[in-house]
Amino acid sequence: MPVLSGLSYHRLKRWLDVSLAALLLAVLLPLMAGLSVLILIDSGFPIFFRQTRIGYQGASFELFKFRTLHPGRHNPATPQHHTTRVGRILRRWGLDELPQLWNVLRGEMSLVGPRPTIPEQVARYTPEERRRLEALPGLTGWAQVHGRNALTWPERIAFDCWYVEHMNFWLDLSILIKTPVELVSGNGTYGSKGYNMDLRTEDSLAPPKTPQ
Repeated sequence: MPVLSGLSYHRLKRWLDVSLAALLLAVLLPLMAGLSVLILIDSGFPIFFRQTRIGYQGASFELFKFRTLHPGRHNPATPQHHTTRVGRILRRWGLDELPQLWNVLRGEMSLVGPRPTIPEQVARYTPEERRRLEALPGLTGWAQVHGRNALTWPERIAFDCWYVEHMNFWLDLSILIKTPVELVSGNGTYGSKGYNMDLRTEDSLAPPKTPQ
């Protein structure tokens, strides 16, 4: 259970989300505009990638990212084979996630929480895996500061469920502090041997879907 339980924690979390997201959007707007131009020059339109994701208690929403892959359909398990030149830089430093600050302002995401996944994955969740949906999805999270894509799915689920059980203001703050350190290290940009595994290991062999 959260250390700050009930409405007090959730109100404080929402206040932190809105305050920091608004501040970051204002400060980073020139950077985001510059990145948009670089994407356009490097690989053309579209600049943004949009995809339906599943959030708190199973609600769907449209997630925004900077596009990092070449236009077209690719195998999502091997993004490193299709990443643009600018996209490699964006993924390395997590800059492709910056547009999700808008999702945070809209209340669809939080700065900290389990990463949101696609409907096809959620449809196959076990009861244990569905516990990830008991918190707002986040820009970063407990799993992201413990390996990002280098984690196996069981490891990600374990970290996310642990977060749901223990989430509190100080844990959120520690994750926010640790996230830049993880990004600088470069760990977990892609999964083991360059592959980003889906919910099940065999999903990496599934037909190509829309890139993320």
